[in-house]
Amino acid sequence: MTCGLSRKIRAWDQGPILVRVPNTRTTPSLYFSVSGSLCLHSLVSSVFAKTKLKDKMENETPPFKIILGSSSIARRKILAEMGYEFTLMSADIDEKGIRKEKPEELVMALAEAKAEAILQRLPIGDYVKEAESTLLITSDQVVVYEGTVREKPANEKEAREFIKGYSGGHAATVGSVLVTNLKTGFRKGEWDRVEIYFHEIPDEIIEKLIEEGTVLHVAGGLIIEHPLIKPYVKQVVGTTDSVMGLPKALTEKLIKEAL
Repeated sequence: MTCGLSRKIRAWDQGPILVRVPNTRTTPSLYFSVSGSLCLHSLVSSVFAKTKLKDKMENETPPFKIILGSSSIARRKILAEMGYEFTLMSADIDEKGIRKEKPEELVMALAEAKAEAILQRLPIGDYVKEAESTLLITSDQVVVYEGTVREKPANEKEAREFIKGYSGGHAATVGSVLVTNLKTGFRKGEWDRVEIYFHEIPDEIIEKLIEEGTVLHVAGGLIIEHPLIKPYVKQVVGTTDSVMGLPKALTEKLIKEAL
C-alpha cells in the first residue's frame, strides 16, 4: 500500500508502532497501536479536524440582543468597541440610599438595584416568548482612596479635594458588571479592581478639569483617560476599560455565561 499524503509505515519492517497525537485544548493525548501500512498524515488530520469542529461548536454563541442599562458615555463606547449593537436604558435609583460596608458589596448591590429598576419597566413576558435571548447589562463603580469609598463628587469643591488627594498618590477603582438574561431569568455578576498611581498633578490642571466639568459626573472625580490628566498617570495595575466603567474581559465572560 502507498500513501500520497505522507510516508508509509511498514509494520513488517518495524513491528507494531505506537503513534501519539499531541493533546489539544479539548482533546487529551491519544495513542494508536498501528500495524501494517498507515498514512499518519491522514490519521492526525482527521483527529485535529474533529477537534477543531468541536472547538468551533463550543465557542459559537446563539444570536442575542443587548440592553445596556447605563447613561454612561464611556460604557457605551466600550461596549461598542467590543463589537456589540445595543439599546439603551437608564435606571433612576437613589444610589445614596444603598449602603454597604465593603466597596465590592456596594457596587454589586447598586448594579442589582439598577437591574431591578429597569426590569420593572420592561414587558418581561414578551422577552420570555422571543426566540432570541435579550441580555440586560448593568454596572456600577466607586473609587477607593485611603480606605474610603468615593462616589460622584457632590460639587466642584469636593471634586477639587478628590483630585488633589490623588496628586502624587494612589487610588483604586472597584467596578461591577451584572448580566441578566431576560428570557431565561439567569443572572450573574462579578466585580473588578484596578490600582492607579499618580505623579504630582499641578493645581492649574486640576482647575482646568473642574472648569471643563466632566470630573463632576464620574466616581471619585477620577477620569484617567482625559487628555488633561493622562500625562500624570504614573501606573495602572489593571485595565483602562475597567477604570472607565466597563471591564471588557469580565463583560465578555458574563455574556457567554448568560447565554
